[in-house]
Amino acid sequence: MARIPLDPPRTLTYRLAAWFTRRKYGTTLDPLRAMGHNMRVSTGYGLLEAQASRWKSVDRRVQDLAVMGAAVAIGCQWCVDFGYWESHTHGIPIKKIEAISHWRDSDLFTPFERLVLHYATAMTETPPTVTDEMVEALHGHLSEAQFVELTMLVALENLRSRFNSAVGLTGQGFKDRCEIPSRTGRTGTAEE
Repeated sequence: MARIPLDPPRTLTYRLAAWFTRRKYGTTLDPLRAMGHNMRVSTGYGLLEAQASRWKSVDRRVQDLAVMGAAVAIGCQWCVDFGYWESHTHGIPIKKIEAISHWRDSDLFTPFERLVLHYATAMTETPPTVTDEMVEALHGHLSEAQFVELTMLVALENLRSRFNSAVGLTGQGFKDRCEIPSRTGRTGTAEE
C-alpha cells in the first residue's frame, strides 16, 4: 500500500500529465499520482524523463536490461512490473526478462549483457562497487558517449526505484499485459 495518497490535487498541470500517461500507457502512472502532490518536482522529473527517452546511442534492449537490473537490485515492485512490460514491448523474450533476477546463473545472456547487468548492479549497491576493470571491459563494447548514456540510465533508474520504493508503490498490472501464445495456440498472459 502506498505511503502517500495517490489522489493529488487536480491542478491543470497534473491533469495534463495524467492525460498524457493515460494516452501513452492506458492508465495514470502511480509515480505521477504520488509526485502530483508537488507539481514542481513532478514537472522537473517529467522533463528529465522526456529527455531520457531521446537517448538512443545504446541499443534499447541493452538499456532495458540495465534498467531492469537496477530495479531488481533495489527491489522496486512498481519498476519491475513496468519494466517487465516495457522490456517485452521492446522485444526481449519473457524468459530472459524473468532471468534478470538470477542473471549470474542464467545462460540466456551474452557476455556483453552479463557485463551490463554486472555494471548496473554494481552501480546500484550502496556504496557502489564499480571497478576500473568493469569500466574497461565496457569500453570494449561502448563508445565514451554510450558509456555515459548507460551510466546515466542506471542512475535514473536508481532515482525512480528509490522514490517508488520509499513511497510504497507496488505493481500496477503492467506485467499482466504481456500476452504470449500458449502451447495450445491461444493467447494468454505471461503467467500461463
